[in-house]
Amino acid sequence: MNTWRVLVVGCGNMGTAHAKAYQKMPETEVVGLVSRNPESRQRLAQILGEVPTFGDFETAMRTTRPDIVSINTYPETHADLAKKSLLAGKHVFVEKPLATTVEDARELVQMATKKGLKMAVGYILRVHPAWEKFVTRARQLGKPLVLRMNLNQQSFGKKWETHKALMKSMSPIVDCGVHYVDMMCLMTQSRPVSVNAIGARLTDEIAPDQYNYGQLQVRFEDGSVGWYEAGWGPMMSEEAFFIKDVIGPKGSVSISDRKTDSPNIE
Repeated sequence: MNTWRVLVVGCGNMGTAHAKAYQKMPETEVVGLVSRNPESRQRLAQILGEVPTFGDFETAMRTTRPDIVSINTYPETHADLAKKSLLAGKHVFVEKPLATTVEDARELVQMATKKGLKMAVGYILRVHPAWEKFVTRARQLGKPLVLRMNLNQQSFGKKWETHKALMKSMSPIVDCGVHYVDMMCLMTQSRPVSVNAIGARLTDEIAPDQYNYGQLQVRFEDGSVGWYEAGWGPMMSEEAFFIKDVIGPKGSVSISDRKTDSPNIE
């Protein structure tokens, strides 16, 4: 069996999760860890064992000679790291979003296709057992569908600092909204025809042109409609943070974050 050499770039929550998964798979070997933060890469190296660590991406690429580059860094760095990896002839796994602009995303897709390389984006809900069941149930409800989803997060301290760092390159509705709009497309099996959105800046701790609360509405060719809401910060309500409902002519199905006696997917 061939072993695929993986260079993990970014040693935060997602980088750690992916690195631990690669270590458990007999088909893959983690050959290096890259992070600008010495503490995070050393922490992960201790978890994995004797794995070389690097503070510089180019040095890591030359030294480890990977087959696959796993990109788990802040969103504004994704396109550049993916492009450098593809140009070096490496397969790419990249956390969402692939890029922060449509133009960069299209360029990367064209580059991977032209070079015959694999490039996968981390749409993890597609392979989550509960969400696979959710999609199957939703498709049984008839048409049109009404899709209601949100993920508000009341955040303080270190988590709020992480959210503010993320908002230097994208908003809350883009961060996880890519997952939920993807699920809406799978559930409806229809093409989006319009997207509208609103947003509000509820703190002076972020850039004047950024917002930490937003909501988007999507209309589909088959008449289905969906909305997604997301907000981050200490001011967010802890009572309205998790809604995952789909309603159709034949009934409804939901994912709940708590155990109940109902037949909802949990």
